[in-house]
Amino acid sequence: MSTPDPTDASNQVVRSRSDAKDVARLAGVSTATVSRALNNPKSVDPATRQLVLEAAAKLRYVPHGAARSMRSRRSNMIGAVVPSFDYALYARTTSALQQRLDESGYSLVLAEHHYDLAVELRVASQLIERGVDAFVFVGLDHDPRLFSLLEDYGKPYVLTWGIDPLRKHPSVGFDNQAATYEVTNHLLALGHRRISLLSAYVEGNDRARERGAGVRRALAEAGLELNAQHVQYASISLQSAQEAALRLLSLPTPPTAIVATNDVFAVGAMMACRKLGLAIGHDISITGVDNTDLGATQTPGLTSIRTPIVEIGLAAAEQLIARLEQEPYNPFQSFPIELVCRGSTGAPKD
Repeated sequence: MSTPDPTDASNQVVRSRSDAKDVARLAGVSTATVSRALNNPKSVDPATRQLVLEAAAKLRYVPHGAARSMRSRRSNMIGAVVPSFDYALYARTTSALQQRLDESGYSLVLAEHHYDLAVELRVASQLIERGVDAFVFVGLDHDPRLFSLLEDYGKPYVLTWGIDPLRKHPSVGFDNQAATYEVTNHLLALGHRRISLLSAYVEGNDRARERGAGVRRALAEAGLELNAQHVQYASISLQSAQEAALRLLSLPTPPTAIVATNDVFAVGAMMACRKLGLAIGHDISITGVDNTDLGATQTPGLTSIRTPIVEIGLAAAEQLIARLEQEPYNPFQSFPIELVCRGSTGAPKD
């Protein structure tokens, strides 16, 4: 029985462990090119990178992360800790984040905390123990101990979906209060005076809190007040939103318009209106925030605020890459928002 020649690259697949030299030999490139192709893909041309990837796959080669980390003190892993994977917007932002990180040779590690800031702190600590280089968090509400932990370990981070008003923490997002302030003014201009708020719970959720504040500010400037009975809080789901909207619509003096703090709540409110036989945009007006496909494809289409869902993910990735590679970066990026008017809003019937 013949023995495979260990110098023949075509037989390397039978070896229990291959290294970068084996990949380089099979791909016909240098070991330095292998390293660049796997760790910094943008630094090599696509054809060469494809040769390296095919060779690595054939040899079942995976870079020894622990050894590389010891040499560079880097794992090339970024941790993203989000409130919930159930909320589609965070998935879209995270997808954009992951794609941009991958282009520069970084991997993304995901975790969720279900709006529990103590859980967020624990999860971040666990990810630090596993060598994560930097972090992406959602919102501005966090346990103060989280920032102390990140500072102690020298871990860069960026907050998303909001801009720190004190400019203390690097952040990428937009003005959440301005979003609902704008849609409320839109409703006021149409003639609405009985306006209700359908919101996510505000504890540990600065986005919901600021969006509620935007409604109250617009009403106050018009000489109106948001009555407590015209406010409903719910978890972010269509069913919960529908149930909360039904409570608003069953009031002795129901609203002529509902401002929802996101499109999921708005569509849940539309479901409630259909259940009661109300004509949306005529009997009642409904607005959302985020301008998602969920709202745009309703009949009638949902009036909503376009928010920078994808832009946030890309900007967060760009900032962390720049910081890890010691390049200049903008620590505070605020994106514009835009009111998108559709058929779900109109003048009040009375």
